[in-house]
Amino acid sequence: MKLPFHRDAVNAPAPQETAPALKVPHTESNIIEILSGKLSTILDQVPSHQPIIIICVGTDRSTGDSLGPLVGTQLRKFRLDGIHLYGTLEQPVHAMNLKDTLQTIQEQFSDPFIIAIDACLGQLTSVGCIQIGSGPVKPGAGVNKELPPVGDMHITGIVNVGGFMEYFVLQNTRLSLVMSMADVIAKSFEAAVTHSMTASTSFARLDG
Repeated sequence: MKLPFHRDAVNAPAPQETAPALKVPHTESNIIEILSGKLSTILDQVPSHQPIIIICVGTDRSTGDSLGPLVGTQLRKFRLDGIHLYGTLEQPVHAMNLKDTLQTIQEQFSDPFIIAIDACLGQLTSVGCIQIGSGPVKPGAGVNKELPPVGDMHITGIVNVGGFMEYFVLQNTRLSLVMSMADVIAKSFEAAVTHSMTASTSFARLDG
């Protein structure tokens, strides 16, 4: 189902200024409501002249690093109009093509608002948490790769414990955890876009 996404053409405050960081376990009973509410607030504040780009970073060759492509594949099925998507299981955005992808986006879009989605490693008590925050992610930082930062805001899923043998940890992350987190993130995006579309329609009717 296509969900057209509308935004008011107003000089809204930048999302970075009004969206404090959020960190929630993906098993929280109302996790979709929590994440979609935060995402709706951020998306509604993006000025209408800025195209919204989602970059799902990662690779299908590593279980722990497959969170981004899994989210991208699910979002592709939702066919969210007005949102441009990069990074799926079939066409992942990873270390080898990240720079080229960012360059392509800058060439094709004027002043894009980029949302980066990526897996990350963290403390044991944070494994399974999903984070939404301002500013870019730094792909590859956990495994000592020098890659460009990505995003005006980011969504990260803490898939395993960091600090020791990161490559091995990512390769041995449970697929069930990564898939569950990807499902939550994708459904939260769909709910956020649906909410924004409904709100825009309601306002249009009131104004008419």
